[in-house]
Amino acid sequence: AEFVEAARILRAANSQIEFRVVGFLDVKNPSAVPRQEVASWQAAGLIRYLGATDDVVPVFAQADCVVLPSYREGTPRCLLEASAMGIPVIATDVAGCRHVVEDGVTGLLCAPRDARDLSEKMQRMLALAPEARRRMGDAGRRKMEREFDESVVIGRYLSTIEQVLQQPAVSG
Repeated sequence: AEFVEAARILRAANSQIEFRVVGFLDVKNPSAVPRQEVASWQAAGLIRYLGATDDVVPVFAQADCVVLPSYREGTPRCLLEASAMGIPVIATDVAGCRHVVEDGVTGLLCAPRDARDLSEKMQRMLALAPEARRRMGDAGRRKMEREFDESVVIGRYLSTIEQVLQQPAVSG
C-alpha cells in the first residue's frame, strides 16, 4: 500500500498526476492486495486500475516511469520489461530490484516500506526534464542488453553447467 500512500502524498501537491496500476488481483498470495481495497482506491480517485494483461507494452509505453514497491523479489519481470523499453523505473531497494536498477542511472531506489521515501523518489523522477528521463531509460535499455539479453543469460547458464561438469565426482 506504499504506492497508494505515495500517490496520496503527490496528489495533494499535483492533482494532474495519474497513477495507473496493472496486474492480477486476488492471487493466491497472502500479501496480495484485496480486490475491494483496489476498488476503494480507484473510487477515491487515487489510482486507475487497468486490470491484468499479458502485454504490458501499451501500458508501459504511456508511462513516464514504472514503479515497483516490493518487499522481496527474484528478478522482477516488470522492471526488466520497462527497462528493455527504455522507460526509467523506481523500485524498492531489495535484492532482486537492486540487481536490475542502478540508482540514479537507470532509475531510482527507495527504502522498503517507506511511502514518504517512495513519494520523494516519484517526485524526483517527475521533476526531471523529459530528456533526463529519456537518458535514464536509455541507460536501462543498455543495461538490459548488456546483462539480461537472452544470449548473455544462456551463456552464463552454459558456463555454470560446464564448471559443474568439470568438478570431480564425489563418491560416498
